[in-house]
Amino acid sequence: MSRIGCFFIVILLCINAGALSSQQNTATRQVVASTGQDGDIFYHTVERGQTVYSLSVMYGVSEEDIYNLNPGSREVIKAGEILKIPQRNTAEQAENNGEVFLFHTIAQGETLYGVSRKYGVSVNDISEANQGLTPQSFAAGKTIRIPSMKISTVPETTTKVVVKELEYKIKRKETMYSLCRKFNVTSEELLEHNPQLKSGVKSGMTIKIPVKTEEVVTESAAPKELDINELIKYREEVRKTDVARIGLLLPLFEGNSTTPFDIRVVEFYEGFLMAVDSLRNSGMSVELFVYDIGNDVRKTREALSNNELQSVHLLVGGMTNEQIALIANFAKEHEINYAVPFSSKCEQITMSNPYVFQVVASLQNLYSYATPRIRTMFANHRIILLKTPETADKQQFINVLKAELSDNGVPYTELTYKEQTFSADLQALLTDKSPNVIIPVSSSMEALLKIKGTLRSIVETKPEYTVTLFGHPEWQNYLNFNQILEDFYILNARIYTPSFINMLSPQAKTFSSRYKALYHKPLATNSPKFSVLGFDLGVYFLTAIRLYGSEFEDYISQIRYNSLQTGFRFERVNNWGGFFNTNLYIVGFNKTDYSITRE
Repeated sequence: MSRIGCFFIVILLCINAGALSSQQNTATRQVVASTGQDGDIFYHTVERGQTVYSLSVMYGVSEEDIYNLNPGSREVIKAGEILKIPQRNTAEQAENNGEVFLFHTIAQGETLYGVSRKYGVSVNDISEANQGLTPQSFAAGKTIRIPSMKISTVPETTTKVVVKELEYKIKRKETMYSLCRKFNVTSEELLEHNPQLKSGVKSGMTIKIPVKTEEVVTESAAPKELDINELIKYREEVRKTDVARIGLLLPLFEGNSTTPFDIRVVEFYEGFLMAVDSLRNSGMSVELFVYDIGNDVRKTREALSNNELQSVHLLVGGMTNEQIALIANFAKEHEINYAVPFSSKCEQITMSNPYVFQVVASLQNLYSYATPRIRTMFANHRIILLKTPETADKQQFINVLKAELSDNGVPYTELTYKEQTFSADLQALLTDKSPNVIIPVSSSMEALLKIKGTLRSIVETKPEYTVTLFGHPEWQNYLNFNQILEDFYILNARIYTPSFINMLSPQAKTFSSRYKALYHKPLATNSPKFSVLGFDLGVYFLTAIRLYGSEFEDYISQIRYNSLQTGFRFERVNNWGGFFNTNLYIVGFNKTDYSITRE
């Protein structure tokens, strides 16, 4: 299946035309694309969650290269900031991986057609190099890749009839008729090239004789406006499939034994099978190809050598980075979408492979999604950041949150926990003029047990204070211990998390009963529950294939699924890379009616 992305191209042409100063490019010297006067750089507008490291991976340069051009980036970079990025030498790229690209920063009013003319590369080639291209992502300040060596724009050689003119001096007694006979032309052709003959043929007059000859002509395949208009037809219809073909590559067992390699992976597989059954019961046909890839790359290579995997619509699995890299390369070679369900540390692969869907967000990305929502939620609260000296495992999160609050002018106060004076110290900071929110710097059970009793006592004895306890994803694992669920209700607690299942809900109870009936064991108590992850992922992607066919990535923003646990909100990391899952829930334990909400 093709991933040209042509459906969107015609819309891009509606942007007001405007061009950058052009630069010539070759494949053997360093060539640049720049919106400024600097000839060896381009410009990147920082987006939320990006770091200097992630940018260095995205553009194939070193962190030090970026630091040298942007000295302030050694301290911090912020969303919206514009950084200078050095162009990589094209010959070096070709030597390293065979893929040779320039990077171009889109200027205000620039069109895709204008860019194609600027570099002498067809619209098809640019689209092929930027498979996430949409009207939204083709915007001023965004970056696209330009193939340094043309992929499909090979010059065309044709034979054409060319008309040339020869000068001839008319001799005595020659007439229009004799001239036409002599040079095998018509009188109309002679008159067209010699209007003066309308006054008569005169001896000594110099005239032009049109002579037709065949010549071999090589025409440049420079892009034409018509090329772009013709691309409209490419994705007018959804390419549905009658049978969804899925490849599961999971580390299920140790060696040749029946001992599970990781019981959580087995639970994931069991949940995925429940999703397949659910879709089959609704009328969808599913073919499932399952391979046990163990914990090494040998079995992964063996699995990928099976021809049947070349025609699947979706690949799922891989545990280690080495396995994920192998599967991702296979997916890219055969143009198959690939969901990575377990790893949050494959960003480098995701950023350069348009077929990868990274389900689990890295901590850096999770914090970048969470902190703006927290700032918005509590902008009118007295925010107190509470540090317990023995445990501060969420200091990185707190640092990101403090930067978010400071950048937006939202005040906060910091407090260090001291057992003997904690109640008095905290009450000195609380206000009855606005709500208060307490955010611990730790996610540990130890830290939570230290503070929750005192907080509850204040809430129950000091009704003038409105208090919310705000915490971390790990807290959902404590709900069955030490009356913590009841404390959360009293403290109007909130937690941020990419996944959450409310085991008190009817849907969760139904799933739990079905799982126990099928596999004769209860759901795991830990969160996230891999069985539910397998079910959610299976239902989401199978539904995507049923609705939009194997090329569902073009419609990913239109896919809606109310998950049991793991939500999906995929966004492309750049115009040529894959997708990060940016889903984030705020889970509320509501004091007013003892309910649990997930928003």
